[in-house]
Amino acid sequence: MRKSAVLALSCLLLSSCSILYFSAMEHLGKQKRDILVQRILAVRKDQQATQEQLKTTLEAFKEVTGFQGGDLEKVYNRLNKEYERCQSRADKLKGRVDSVDQVAQAMFREWDGEIRSMRNRSLRDQSESLLLTARQQHAQYMRKMRRTEENIQPVLQAFHDQVIFLKHNLNARAISSLKKTSAQIDAQASALIRDIDASSQEADRYIQTLSRADTK
Repeated sequence: MRKSAVLALSCLLLSSCSILYFSAMEHLGKQKRDILVQRILAVRKDQQATQEQLKTTLEAFKEVTGFQGGDLEKVYNRLNKEYERCQSRADKLKGRVDSVDQVAQAMFREWDGEIRSMRNRSLRDQSESLLLTARQQHAQYMRKMRRTEENIQPVLQAFHDQVIFLKHNLNARAISSLKKTSAQIDAQASALIRDIDASSQEADRYIQTLSRADTK
């Protein structure tokens, strides 16, 4: 089977599973909007965890570059472990963001279909305005999230390179060479941490937009 066919089949299965899931949740009294808010909150929680893990990994890296004696292998093992945790956090965060987009798109399709069935022009216009605002806020939110994902990769790659280099060069000369890139990695990681803060604030604004739409 061709790769494109496999991909199409996978998407179809995922779509079918999502429809069944949303239908089951609605029977339990949980609408797509409720699921969306929950998932945004989950993303924000994962962002905070990723942010903290980045700080911990950066500290482990600084411990290596500032090494002045002792068990170098132990210091390396800590860096490697923290890097792997950081990679795992980043992967989990991406999955969370994908799940937000999935439920949002399903909600927008349903919302749009319901608006088309309305006959009161005034209420229909108000609903269309609320839908447009929610879509715009979602698009802005997703841009922030995707940019954060993109900014995570260079930092993870930098950590990865240092870990691989050290794995085969556990000596003072290797440590000395890492110090040359320490400032650059520190700057990248610090910028990413600030970027995660900004995207978390975007999540709050998105939830507020959904709340306003829910009360009008």
